[in-house]
Amino acid sequence: MSATDPSTSDEGSTTADDAPTASGGDPTVARGDTTPTEASDAADAVLALSGVDSGYGEVQVLDDLTLHLDPGEIVCLVGPNGAGKSTVLKTAFGMLTPWEGTVEYHGREIGGMAPEDIVREGIGYVPQTENVFGSLTIEENLRMGGVARTGGLDDVIDRLYDRFPIIDEKRDAKARTLSGGQRQVLAFARALVMEPDVLLIDEPSAGLAPNTADDVFADVQAVNKMDTAILMVEQNVTKGLGISDRGYVLDQGAVRFEGTPEALLDDDEVSQLYLGG
Repeated sequence: MSATDPSTSDEGSTTADDAPTASGGDPTVARGDTTPTEASDAADAVLALSGVDSGYGEVQVLDDLTLHLDPGEIVCLVGPNGAGKSTVLKTAFGMLTPWEGTVEYHGREIGGMAPEDIVREGIGYVPQTENVFGSLTIEENLRMGGVARTGGLDDVIDRLYDRFPIIDEKRDAKARTLSGGQRQVLAFARALVMEPDVLLIDEPSAGLAPNTADDVFADVQAVNKMDTAILMVEQNVTKGLGISDRGYVLDQGAVRFEGTPEALLDDDEVSQLYLGG
């Protein structure tokens, strides 16, 4: 078994998504059907990043980034490789400390707090890879996810089995024997053992067959119905935005467009520049 807890691990390297891009264009946030972040009311946000600069070592990735997540929302981050999408999640989860700006959870500053403390605050994180312990059973993975709980672990695990029958059927199976979609469901459930009201999910459909990816998107919606707001990075733009309430298009570490999924997908400039249209 790896000694690294997937809920708090950080390899400390710059991934393809984290690396700065060299794309050109007007760096200002577009206006019109899609609106700038500053125009949105974040007063009641469960999670808000404001004016955040962040990166790896001396490499800056996020540049004056501002976005927010409201209670009960699914918000999808999309954009080209290297835009900084995964870096947003890592900064929100305490794996990276903001160089400038603030990260607030229910209005309280959490920027730079340790991931284990952020979990206790009420934020969960599902990384793209290494998000379960392959050598442990499903049951053991869930119990590992609840090590910081002070009580009620059995009850919450039972509720998760009820919500996700596929892991209930295989609770004694080693995680490494699960399919990609089943592993992703287990990763969701593991993060939910602490009953967060915010869940950060990094590319849940990556590497999955289309039918399996559809099932995972349905599971994301099921998680959301558990009174859990979701900030999600997703490579499948149409599917990711399709289950979301709002979306942000990132490029060069900043928000270029914000809007409803319909507005973003229908915007010719957004489609041509960022969404492969």
